[in-house]
Amino acid sequence: MNCPEEEEEEIQLAAAYLDSKIQEIKAEGKIIDSDRIAIIAALSITHELLMLRNGTGFDMNEFRRRIVSLRQKVDEVMVKKES
Repeated sequence: MNCPEEEEEEIQLAAAYLDSKIQEIKAEGKIIDSDRIAIIAALSITHELLMLRNGTGFDMNEFRRRIVSLRQKVDEVMVKKES
């Protein structure tokens, strides 16, 4: 990934954080597919970010409903992919 030199350390930290989330999900053993693991890790990190922004009038309940909906869609796609 190309990035300005002054952002390189932050990108490496972000990659390490993403990897740690992926490893957490793998360790749970509930999800095996690597694509799905990456999606769930991204959703988890996004959720954390939005929780930090919660004080800005963000509707957390709506966000939670959307996460549930997205997870269901991911499940449906993964079932079709496995067929």
